[in-house]
Amino acid sequence: MDPLLALRNYVTRMLSIVPGMKVLLLDSSTTAILSMCSTQSSLLSAHVYLTDRIDSAKGVAQKGERMAHLKCLVFVRPTNESLGAVRRELESGRYGEYYLFFSNVLSKSAIESLALSDTYELVREVSEYFGDFLALSTSHYSLLASPPSSSTASTSISDAEGLLALLLALKKKPVVRYERMSSAAKTLGKEMLRSMEEHKALFDFRPSNTTPLLLILDRRNDPVTPLLTQWTYQAMVHEEIGIRNGRVDLRGAPDIREELKEIVLPSHPSEDPFYSSSLYLNFGDLGSSLTTYVSDYSSRTASSNLWKIETVQDMKRFVEEYPEFRKLGGNVSKHVALVGELSRLVGSRKLLEVSELEQSLASNESHASDFRNLQQMITSDEISVNHKLRLSILYALRYQKSASQQISHIVDLLTRNGLTAEEASLVNVILSYAGADQRQDDLFANENFFSRGKSALKGLKGVDNVYTQHTPHLAETIDLLLKGRLKETSYPFIEGQTFNPTQRPQDIIIFMVGGTTYEEARHIALLNQKFQSGEATSTVGAASGTSTPAGAINANTRILLGGSCVHNSASFLEMLRTVAGDLPAPPPLPVPSGPAPVVAASSTSTSTPASTATPASNQGLNLSIGNVSINVSGANMPNAATIEAGVEGAKEGVRNLIGGIKRGVEFGKVMLP
Repeated sequence: MDPLLALRNYVTRMLSIVPGMKVLLLDSSTTAILSMCSTQSSLLSAHVYLTDRIDSAKGVAQKGERMAHLKCLVFVRPTNESLGAVRRELESGRYGEYYLFFSNVLSKSAIESLALSDTYELVREVSEYFGDFLALSTSHYSLLASPPSSSTASTSISDAEGLLALLLALKKKPVVRYERMSSAAKTLGKEMLRSMEEHKALFDFRPSNTTPLLLILDRRNDPVTPLLTQWTYQAMVHEEIGIRNGRVDLRGAPDIREELKEIVLPSHPSEDPFYSSSLYLNFGDLGSSLTTYVSDYSSRTASSNLWKIETVQDMKRFVEEYPEFRKLGGNVSKHVALVGELSRLVGSRKLLEVSELEQSLASNESHASDFRNLQQMITSDEISVNHKLRLSILYALRYQKSASQQISHIVDLLTRNGLTAEEASLVNVILSYAGADQRQDDLFANENFFSRGKSALKGLKGVDNVYTQHTPHLAETIDLLLKGRLKETSYPFIEGQTFNPTQRPQDIIIFMVGGTTYEEARHIALLNQKFQSGEATSTVGAASGTSTPAGAINANTRILLGGSCVHNSASFLEMLRTVAGDLPAPPPLPVPSGPAPVVAASSTSTSTPASTATPASNQGLNLSIGNVSINVSGANMPNAATIEAGVEGAKEGVRNLIGGIKRGVEFGKVMLP
C-alpha cells in the first residue's frame, strides 16, 4: 500500500509501451504528479525527446511544425480543459502516432469526442492510469486541490475523484467510516460508496484476509496542529519557507547562489539519501547530522583521486564517477543552504519564544500564565503580526469555554498592536469554523472534570522538550482504532456496506477533509516503521512510554494518510479568510469572571473569584499528588473555574518542587561548517 510505488510503476509502464524516441505531453495537474514520482534523468533514459505542456501545444501547432517521425504520449487529467487540448492536438496531427493516458476514469462521451477528433486516425491506444493524486512519500498523499475554500459538499466531488483514483491505484475496496459531526465527511463517504458501486467492474480485486478501511476525518476536529511552529526538518521547511510540488523557493534568502534559488526535495529515498534519513529529525539533531554529512563529503573530496587524470583509464574513471560526485556535492550545498536559512529565520522571527507559548497553549491548561505571556507577545515589537494572530487563535480555541477567558480583550489588544480589525476578527472566525461546538472530540481534554484531571496529571509529569510537547489529535484517533475502541457512535460506517464490524483492519487509508500537515504525516510514518520492525506499539502509548499488549495489533498493519492539501499556518489562515463570509456568527462566549488581568513581568497565582466560591461543607474533593494536596469543599461538584484554580495551583507547586521543566535539546544552535 505505497502510493509512490504505484505512481512510479504507472510511469514506467507508460514509457515502456512505446519504444524509441518519443514526446510526452502533460497538463498542469499531471506535470505536478510526474514531478513528484519521476526525474528528468529517468525520462531521458526512457528516450523521451521532449516534455511539453499540452495547453501550450496549440500555439506550436499553429506554426505548422510537424514531427511525424516521433510518437507522442499524452498523460492528462480527464477534465474539460485537458480534453479540449487533446482534441485540438489530435486535429493538428503533429506526430506520427498518439498514445493517450488519463489519470482517472474516462466517461463514454469523452471517448466518443476524442474519436471524432482523430481525423488522421493516429491514435493507437487509450488507457486509464489511475494516478490522480500526489505521492508525497510512501505513507502520505495529497489530492491536487489547493487549500479548500470550505468543507462543504461542493468540495466532496473533486475529493471523491482523487480518492477513487487512489483506491484503484492501490487496488483496495474499503469499507467507509466517517466523523459523525462532519457533514462534509459524511457527504464524501456517501459519494465514495456510490462511485465504488458505479465502477464495480474496476473494483473487482482479489479479496484479502481483512477488509481495508477508509476513515474520513475533518480538519475542524483539530485546528491546532496547522497553527503550530514546527521543529522537524520537512515540517519546518514547509512552515517557514513552503514546499510546493517538492520544490522550495529560496530566492528570499540573503546571499543565495543562483543555482540554489530553487531546490528540489525529492519524494523517493534513492534520490537524496540525506533528506530521506533526516525528514523527521528535530532541528538540533538535524544540525549534528548535517555537520557529519558535510565532514564526510569533505573527507571524501580530500582523499579522492577523481581529479588526477594522467592516463586513458583515469579519464574513463572520471567520466563514470563525476556525475555521482557532482550530485553528492549538489546535495551538500542544497542542505547547507536550506538549514542555514532555517537557522536565520529561527532567530529573526523569535521562533523559540513563540513556539514555547504555542506549545503551552496547545498542551497545557494554565490560563493565568498563558494569558499573561500572550499579552506580552502581542505588545512586543519583536513578534510578527502573523505570530500574534496565531497565538491569539490558539488561546481562543483552548479557553473558549473557560469562565476566565478574555478573548474579547485579546481581539482588542491585537487591533492596537499592528493588526487590522479584519485580521483580528479571525480569532472569532476560528470559533465559528472549529470551536468547541463544531468539534466532535474533546481536543484539549478540558470539557469535563475527569478529562481536566487527566490533563493535569499529564502536565505534572513534565516533558523532555518544551518545543515538541504537542501530539496531533489524529494520534489518539488512530490509537483507539488500532485497539478496537473507536466508538461507532462517534465514527459510524456509511450505511449500505457489508462487513465484519469486529474485524480489525490491516490496511487503513485516512483522508482528512480540509487538509493534512507534515506533523501528522511524520506520526504516521514513524508508526508504520514500528509495524515494519515488528513493534506493535500504540500511537498514544509510544508518546507516553507505554506499549500495547503483545499481539494486540497485527504487525502487518499499514496506515496511509492524505487529504485535500498539505497545510502550513499560512495556508490554514488563508482558508479561514476565504470561508469567513460563509460561516455563522461565532457562539456567545462565557461572561468573564473578572476584569482582564494586567500584563505583569512575574508569575502570580490564580485565585478563585468570590462570585464562584462554593459554601463550605463536610463533603468535598480531596486529591493528593506527592506533597501537593487539593481540597475543594462543597455540596455539589466544583465548577470549572474552581477546578481550574486548583489544578493551576497544583501544577505551579510541583513545578517549583522539581525545579521546572527540562527543556531537552537546544534548538537553533546549529553550527554550520
